Amino acid sequence: MNESLPGPDAPPESPVTRLLISWQSGNPEALDQLTPMVYSELRRLAHSYMSREGPDHVLQPTALVHEAYLRLVGLDVRWHGRQHFFAVAARLMRRILIDFARQQAAAKRGGPERPIALDGLEIAIEQATDLLALDDALKRLAAMDERKARVVELRFFAGLTIDETAEVLTLSHATVERDLKLAKAWLAREMDD
Repeated sequence: MNESLPGPDAPPESPVTRLLISWQSGNPEALDQLTPMVYSELRRLAHSYMSREGPDHVLQPTALVHEAYLRLVGLDVRWHGRQHFFAVAARLMRRILIDFARQQAAAKRGGPERPIALDGLEIAIEQATDLLALDDALKRLAAMDERKARVVELRFFAGLTIDETAEVLTLSHATVERDLKLAKAWLAREMDD
């Protein structure tokens, strides 16, 4: 790998970033060292997702973490750092939950309405179709404005801060805030329809 060294003003790499790069370069021991470092964060993400699903959800946070982790280690991705890793993990968890929700919706329909909080925005949704409706709305948003959809995904699904989202997408803090505000308004309208 022919990468230039960071300049004197470049932020220092986190241990997770260094291990990701080492693992990517073919060092299998790096994965062994990386696993305990990222497991608790992956579990936090999974817990965040599962808290929206209700206490009777069949899929447990640990199972979601394990499934996501198995998919992560099988990916051929050029990791750009810690935030990139967790953004990809969040997208994988979203896909796993969407697939599970589709299976559940096919098996049974209906259920009580529950609100989903989207960073202070609550959207009333049905139990079996909540995640599917949000996913469909995000796909429509992505077709119109991919960047705004990514901002929502990183904030809502990955739980990244505005600054972390800005770093992953190489945007300014103000742009992320503006995109998030517009995306939330658009999603609220879509979900109400």
